[in-house]
Amino acid sequence: MKLKELYVVDDQGNRISVVLDIAVYQELLEELEELESIRAYDAAKASGDQTVPFVQAIAEIDSSPPRQRRGSGWWARNQAHQSTTP
Repeated sequence: MKLKELYVVDDQGNRISVVLDIAVYQELLEELEELESIRAYDAAKASGDQTVPFVQAIAEIDSSPPRQRRGSGWWARNQAHQSTTP
């Protein structure tokens, strides 16, 4: 990716902002999202916690009523288990 940025400067000539082409900006956001996913994967792998197969996780999410998907489904049970595990 080649950046072609423009700078906004104050009265003293100090750079205070950057202007990017929207396509470059969107690409940077996608790269950042991918990096965050990689970091989350690495952290999960290093934690040593029990894993749940993806297909099982999706099945549990899909089988829960929509109202219960946040806060009381598989994710909440897993978080509660982690917080009580020494």
